[in-house]
Formats: sequence, structure tokens, C-alpha cells
Amino acid sequence: MRITKFGHACVRVQGEGGVVVIDPGSFSEAEAVDGADAVLLTHEHADHVHPDHLRRSDAPIWTIAAVERMLRESAPDVAERVTVVRPGDRLEVAGTSVEVVGEKHAVIHPDYDRFDNSGYLLESGGSSVYHPGDSLTAPPRQVDVLLAPVSGPWLKISEAIDFAREVGAPTSLGIHERVYSDVGVAMAASHFRNLLPEPQAFELRDAGQDL
Repeated sequence: MRITKFGHACVRVQGEGGVVVIDPGSFSEAEAVDGADAVLLTHEHADHVHPDHLRRSDAPIWTIAAVERMLRESAPDVAERVTVVRPGDRLEVAGTSVEVVGEKHAVIHPDYDRFDNSGYLLESGGSSVYHPGDSLTAPPRQVDVLLAPVSGPWLKISEAIDFAREVGAPTSLGIHERVYSDVGVAMAASHFRNLLPEPQAFELRDAGQDL
């Protein structure tokens, strides 16, 4: 399994059967979607789903009902390619096994209604990676790589580190970092590296770089 980081929350996962792209949003490079065999979307926020990016490919899309409704209203041509998934579903996507995990976005503020959000646990070739979207919902079993949120209006650094500790993946790759400046990202990375227990490691990658 090859994992390639793109902007913010977007990653490409090359499994044995093809390329799965997760959350190509407005903070991500459009070319992340080029050549994709499948796309997974965790929730409806623009930094995770951007219709113009999705139009660069005719790949099928899997996502939750809230995102399908949003796309049906704002981008019906894209919505035609959507299959709706629900928490607990297990499916095969481009030759990769996918499990749908969780159903709610992390709390931004108690006065806001909570958005729906489902993460995805991908397995291919004996390796696994988990993308939680904007949630702190742990996967149901051990994974090799956690795509670990670093920043956001719903996240404190202590929560981010405790989430990575709970998941316990040997490698955590930082995502959801563009809310911070370069200085803020470096500071967050330092905290992760100081506070994650051995043998857990924290990694950062620039857009287009493989883990």
C-alpha cells in the first residue's frame, strides 16, 4: 500500500487493485484526483469535498447520505456517481477493503448542530490505514497508519495527541494541517513527537510526497 499526501485532509492510497482518493477538498491540490479509481468523502465541509476537483475524474464516489444530498443540490452531475454508505458498512472499492467507521463530526461548539461524518478504514496487501475525517472516533481494530488530524476549530493539540495514542498506530501521518501556519504545524509536530510513546512515530509530508 502506498500513501501519498495531498493538501490538508486529502490522501491517495494505492492498493493492490487501484487508487482510492479520500477527501479532495478546497484546500487540496486538484491533481490529487487525477487517475483515481474511486473517491471516498467523509463529510460535507468544503475542505473535504470540492465538486470541481471531483469533476476531473469519472471515478465512482462513496460517501454518507448528508454529502450525497449536498451534491445532489449543488452538483447533480457529480451526485450521479455517488453510492451512499452507512456506519458499519464493509465494501470493496477499487480492490481495497473499506470499513465505514463512526457517524458524527467532532464538536466545534455546543451551540452548533453536529454534522454527520464517517471515517474509512482501508486494507490492502496486508496493510491498513485509517482516515477519521473530522472526528476523534477510533477504528475498531489496530491499523498500521493513522491519518492524524493536526488542527481545526474542533481540535486541541492535547486531544489530537490523545487520539493518536488511543489508536496506537505505529505511524501517524499528519493531516488537516492547513488551518495552522507553518510555525503552528511545526509546533504541533514537535508536541506529537515529544508525547507519543515509543514505538509510535509521527510524520509530516508535503503535497505529492509518499509516506
